[in-house]
Amino acid sequence: MKFNKLLLAAALAVSGASVMAAGGHGHDPKFGGVVVESQAGDLEIVAKPDTLQIYISDHGKPMKLDGAKARVTLLNGTEKTEAELLPTGDRLEAKGVFKVAKGTKGIAVVTLAGKPAATARFQIK
Repeated sequence: MKFNKLLLAAALAVSGASVMAAGGHGHDPKFGGVVVESQAGDLEIVAKPDTLQIYISDHGKPMKLDGAKARVTLLNGTEKTEAELLPTGDRLEAKGVFKVAKGTKGIAVVTLAGKPAATARFQIK
């Protein structure tokens, strides 16, 4: 497991995506999720036991999701779950059964218009 975390950290470092947790800078969640600021825009990641969603906005305006998708990896201790999110209206979404609880960590890799756009780390509050 330690090797997997190191490999994941290295992959994030190599990706070159600048990501930081947003807070107190006008980046309040609109959909009850966790907001992460990235080069691609603000990502609001909403994780529920039956749905994963990512809302992407640029200065508060929703972005077009043509050709967009995301892969989310949820980490609960040694348990790892992955899901692919596809456009559904104004968000990327996956339906299923997901183990999400306070403290669940995750990584979202977002592709916009068929090109890698952002890698974001997050933690469920």
